[in-house]
Amino acid sequence: MIVWINGAFGAGKTTTARELIELIPNSTLFDPEVIGGALPHLLPAKHLAEVGDYQDLPIWRRLVIDTAAAMLAELGGTLVVPMTLLRQEYRDEIFGGLAARRIGVRHILLAPAETILRERIAGREVPPDLPDGEMRVRQWSYDHIEPYRAALASWLTADAHLVDTSALTPYATAVRIAEAVGSGTVPVCDIVQTPEPTAETVASGVLLFDEHDRVLLVDPTYKAGWEFPGGVVEPGEAPARAGVREVAEETGIRLADVPRLLVVDWEPPAPPGYGGLRLLFDGGRLDSAAAERLLLPGPELRDCRFVTEREAADLLPPVRYERLRWALRARERGAALYLEAGVPVG
Repeated sequence: MIVWINGAFGAGKTTTARELIELIPNSTLFDPEVIGGALPHLLPAKHLAEVGDYQDLPIWRRLVIDTAAAMLAELGGTLVVPMTLLRQEYRDEIFGGLAARRIGVRHILLAPAETILRERIAGREVPPDLPDGEMRVRQWSYDHIEPYRAALASWLTADAHLVDTSALTPYATAVRIAEAVGSGTVPVCDIVQTPEPTAETVASGVLLFDEHDRVLLVDPTYKAGWEFPGGVVEPGEAPARAGVREVAEETGIRLADVPRLLVVDWEPPAPPGYGGLRLLFDGGRLDSAAAERLLLPGPELRDCRFVTEREAADLLPPVRYERLRWALRARERGAALYLEAGVPVG
């Protein structure tokens, strides 16, 4: 398992983690900061300059997942990970990726009072040989207090087991965490376990429309980016029936009829993905009562939204948007289309 210690910069995550590995048998410290430190040796400087935080780089999030899984495969036991995660979609991506590998995460939040937090930041040592150290270390921490407040108010408190460390030493904090983890007070995070594919897959999406002909998009917790309701077709399952099943599981909407096919799109492999066939079906128009019965939030979806075609362009990845665009044209014409990488063929 993984014990993920979250909190604002300066909350004492790393010092607490070092104490904690002495209290939890067969535990190892994994600090994802080492991944961030390696990125300048892996990526061009121009690419790194395009982001203000290495957490915004998909490679960082994937390497955190892969490294944690590899360490647990090598060492077993418990991995203690001190790392600030303030964006819910990044938490979902990383914890979901770990859950897909059957690695449970127990999420701890160190939450000292803000006055204590500011005192700790002011007292942090700045390496004398670090260029712009004052700005890069101390000011960075101050700048992230407001995003931490926002995360605390929106999702973080409900998601993690909170430990108020205002009056606790790192050792006392570690003792409290060890007791909570050992007693089961801190449950494994509730996130869908979707195994990563090992070969090409067939996936079925279903387009659902509201009374204004806007299409429903969903924001899954287990992967990054907006999507259509739907999922991978299971062995021996009819693709249209898979779409109906996934719609019911994700949204609570039960379609009475088998939906009509709109597009078949071949998605080429793009390592580490395997690609495969992507089908979109027409689930029809929902009345206002049905739209209001959408089951959100839940373990599979963070959010959902009815959008126009133009609004979808700002939410969907380019190829997925092209798939939607041609599906809407097929719906207008009443004839299904065959695509390759989002482009009609034939």
